[in-house]
Amino acid sequence: MSFPHQPYALLSTFLLALLHSLNVNADTMPYNVCGFTGNYTANTTYESNLQTLFTNLTTGATNSTTNFGFAKSMVGSIPNEIFGLALCRGDVNNSVCHSCLLQAIQDIQKLCPLNKESTIYYDFCLLRFSNQNFLSSPDDTTQSVRWDDRNITGSQTLFDSYKHYLMTTTADYAAFNSSKKFGTAQLNQSEAFPKTKIYGLVQCRPDMSDSDCAACLNGQIDQMLKMFSGSIGSRTLSFRCNIRYQTSMFYRGGSLLSLTAPNENAPAPAPVITLTHPATNPGDLGSKKTSTSTILAITITLVLAFIIFLGVCFCLRHKRKSALKKTFLNHLSDAEEIISVESLLFNLSVLRVATINFAEENKLGEGGFGAVYKGILPDGREIAVKKLSERSSQGLGELKNELLLVAKLQHKNLVRLHGVCLEDQEKLLVYEYVPNKSLDQILFDTEKRHILDWGIRYKIIYGIARGLLYLHEESQFRIIHRDLKASNILLDAEMNPKISDFGLARLFERDQTREFTRRIAGTFGYISPEYAMHGQFSTKSDVFSYGVLVLEIIAGKKNSTPLENEEIDHLLSFVWDHWTTGTITEVVDPFLGQNYPMNETLKCIQIGLLCVQDNSAHRPTMSNVAVMLSGETMSLEDPSKPAFCIERNNIHVGSNFSRGDSITRGNIDRHLVSRNEVSITDIEPR
Repeated sequence: MSFPHQPYALLSTFLLALLHSLNVNADTMPYNVCGFTGNYTANTTYESNLQTLFTNLTTGATNSTTNFGFAKSMVGSIPNEIFGLALCRGDVNNSVCHSCLLQAIQDIQKLCPLNKESTIYYDFCLLRFSNQNFLSSPDDTTQSVRWDDRNITGSQTLFDSYKHYLMTTTADYAAFNSSKKFGTAQLNQSEAFPKTKIYGLVQCRPDMSDSDCAACLNGQIDQMLKMFSGSIGSRTLSFRCNIRYQTSMFYRGGSLLSLTAPNENAPAPAPVITLTHPATNPGDLGSKKTSTSTILAITITLVLAFIIFLGVCFCLRHKRKSALKKTFLNHLSDAEEIISVESLLFNLSVLRVATINFAEENKLGEGGFGAVYKGILPDGREIAVKKLSERSSQGLGELKNELLLVAKLQHKNLVRLHGVCLEDQEKLLVYEYVPNKSLDQILFDTEKRHILDWGIRYKIIYGIARGLLYLHEESQFRIIHRDLKASNILLDAEMNPKISDFGLARLFERDQTREFTRRIAGTFGYISPEYAMHGQFSTKSDVFSYGVLVLEIIAGKKNSTPLENEEIDHLLSFVWDHWTTGTITEVVDPFLGQNYPMNETLKCIQIGLLCVQDNSAHRPTMSNVAVMLSGETMSLEDPSKPAFCIERNNIHVGSNFSRGDSITRGNIDRHLVSRNEVSITDIEPR
């Protein structure tokens, strides 16, 4: 996140900047934010974990040639879990980085004693830790702005345009051409400002994608230039990305880019960029009597070495990504898709180490597409790696769809896709690790069901609704999940629901509402009648599946068929019978006892019945469902008879149907009439 978009947040940022304004040329004391997530007690496990975290961060940021002064780590488990991050400026060496971080550790414990969350910034490094997982979050609540209160003499508008040109060019270089996600540049003297050069520096966390880094930097640049028009210097302090410009040199080693100011009387030309090297001490090159030929030879050698270096970098980059490009060559339609996929790449060697070579003890479960393994990345992040089997029915088209689609979706009730690996014939998807696994593992287990009190069940019902609302109406695209079921709802450490498995999702333009298919994929019992019988699906298909889920959560029962045990009612029929006879409390899971609010429970049952009505036009939208659940005033209609609701002992559609099977519209094959056995081992996001 760059600058807050909400007016109140922007005002808060401005006031914070005002309180901490200073001349950015001056040596300053560190700036710190102590956080608001509570305090820990001295000499406890939390403090011990914090000291371990500090060691991990300083070691990780300074002892590796590949981390570029950057490290992330996670230590401990709830309630003593701590997440941390360290980042040194890209122009300092390991020694300076190490000294800066040691000073940061010493100072932060004095400035924010016993705080569970703290952030501290210096010119050369920053350090942040928290008991909340901020590492994968786009939010940055520790951001601050500082500026030089002196203005340029001359045209401020022209000076601002020069600053914008300098900073955006440097941002593009850092985001797309620097493995460090770091860049420095100078804008040379112009006719309008013959005595003035402008120097710029930008930096992102190296673990950010190219596009995220560019968006973060450009957002900060736009906001800063609006707020401080004409100022000769300003900077941001943020743990995701930072920018700074000044009319005097403030960074080390010379400029990576040398820019020529655009002609103010003509349209801005394409950037003219000259790569330069840090200033060299003449003594290092010998005596002052060095001949011209010697200097020329050294220059040619340096140029050739630089060209060779670029060639090696290009070959390594090409080799790392060749597998993915070959695999998706016939499936990626444009350059934007290729860039999106490349930003998600993981190395197979990294995932082998993370999962201990996919050890059996790290296996979380196995579903229709293959096994899932828990892993821990070098930066401390816990991940779930889905290792698609060779016999997996998921084709390259579906895999591409899942990658490009899920990578664009960011919501707290959706499982986050971290990346993909396609090397040595492997197809691996890397997701965030969700510790409490899937809803069906708890809801349908008599030993674990007591964990789900009414408060948690209602949170799950509401969270799934918010996730579906995001997919249907609030995301950049309109997305239909098509396989919503209890085993595809994962639960995090706080029992918040996260919708998983977007491999079957369909992407829609805003003006499209429905589509037809001859290929039915998903699980009967959750599939709407119009989809099962006619291949017609829409957002209302997901609403039907959601209604089934709501009733399952309240009743603690699967939406089963009575073929093997005719004393067991199909869940929709069971609920409807009690609704019509006025004995609806008989539907509620006995494990809840009397510990549930009657009105809220009855409202959820009514919403569930409204969602599973046979006529899709009569079902509510997810926006209406969210309003109903939020407690806002909204009258609920009386539901009509649910789909697939027929008399006891009659065969009806409600069976398990595996992915990849196909049916002819309007015709249901005999093999579809079978017991709905939802697997409780299918625990991974698919």
